[in-house]
Amino acid sequence: MDSSVVTKKASDIDSRSPLREESGQQEESTSAQASTGDVRSAVSTEKKQRPEPTVREGLIAIVKSSWINPLVIFIPFGIASHFVWSPTITFILNFIAIVPLAKLLGFATEDISLRTGEIIGGLLNASFGNAVELIISVISLTQNLVVVVQASMLGSILSNLLLVLGMCFWVGGYRFKEQSFNVTAAQTSASLLFIATASLLLPAAFYGSTTSAEKASVVNADILIISRSTSVILLVIYISYLWFQLRTHKHLFMEEAAIEERKVIRSYSFLSNNDPEQAANMQEEDDDAEYPMMPLWMSIGLLLVITALVAVCAEFLVSAIEAVTKQWGITETFVGLILLPIVGNAAEHVTAVTVAYKNKMDLALGVAVGSSMQIALLVTPLMVIIGWGIGVDMSLYFNIYETAVMFIAVIMVNYLIMDGKSNWLEGFMLFAIYLIIAISFYYYPDKAASVGVPGAGNTTAAFAIGH
Repeated sequence: MDSSVVTKKASDIDSRSPLREESGQQEESTSAQASTGDVRSAVSTEKKQRPEPTVREGLIAIVKSSWINPLVIFIPFGIASHFVWSPTITFILNFIAIVPLAKLLGFATEDISLRTGEIIGGLLNASFGNAVELIISVISLTQNLVVVVQASMLGSILSNLLLVLGMCFWVGGYRFKEQSFNVTAAQTSASLLFIATASLLLPAAFYGSTTSAEKASVVNADILIISRSTSVILLVIYISYLWFQLRTHKHLFMEEAAIEERKVIRSYSFLSNNDPEQAANMQEEDDDAEYPMMPLWMSIGLLLVITALVAVCAEFLVSAIEAVTKQWGITETFVGLILLPIVGNAAEHVTAVTVAYKNKMDLALGVAVGSSMQIALLVTPLMVIIGWGIGVDMSLYFNIYETAVMFIAVIMVNYLIMDGKSNWLEGFMLFAIYLIIAISFYYYPDKAASVGVPGAGNTTAAFAIGH
């Protein structure tokens, strides 16, 4: 009898032990969650209590932002050279002056993106980076320089997709073995870029299929109608994309940022349980790296002033193109499609490569690919609509060779960004494709650029005046 009692009590003890173990696990889980909550609360409280940077701190941050800032001395000389010195000197001085301006533009944009997030920051930088192309295109369009506008649009897309994005993958890949970015954003960007390419392929295919059956004037009139209708649809697509990205499906684009935040919080939680002093140091270092360095009004003011200076220097730079091409023996087509977009996209180039080196690939992708999408889905159709309003026959018809180059670039980028990962070899491949295209355009004759293009005028005069 005593044995059965002992056995029963032992079984009762055994049945209660899992409850005690489960209770202990729950206590540990609650403790871990409390610790994580404490860390999250501490980080949030510290960020809220951190004072806004002063004007003095902002000025010091601007001066120390880059080692190439002393090159700003070339800005007044570049502007003065337009009125005093030869076109060649004007070209060289303004080319150098744009380099530090582009870097400062990237610094201001990145400072603002710390307040708005990488998505808004990338959209903001792409918008300001395309301001120069937009201004030059409108001026060129008012002078009926359709070839200039089309060359500028195509060249900017190629420069951003192949050169800028390639350098981002290349430079970032040398520091990090493999970098990742938001797969949803990458797939959306790839789809939108393909739609933009289709909008250029269809008019070119239509022209090639109907020239033998209809008169050239009838075909050109039909292409204008197709282009204007397509441009309205492209603008609607771009507005819908913005609504999708910033409103209805914002969580999809913010998912990766949330994951990174959870990783940081988990690391704080782990360290706080083992070494509170080390956790505090890590928290302080991370917060210091993510805080804005200028007041908000100073960041916005710097962004506007630098954008205006870039526009002025770029205008004087391109005004010297005609004399420089004659002296250096290169074609205006090569200058318009290759050289000018490199200068015009210097802001996006410097910014995207800088943030890619810091492993902020979502921002880098937003700047490089986002800028190309803005040109293809916003700026180009907007030029068609503006031309329609002022009586200029601006269309989406690019000649076969230019359309083929655009198709190759978009397909190449689509294959590389679909997996949401990048490395230095992928960047090198994009850069190599850009070099191949640049070499082919070096031998591309000026007359071929305007063959069959409705509203196209004299190519040489177009580049001389529009650029």
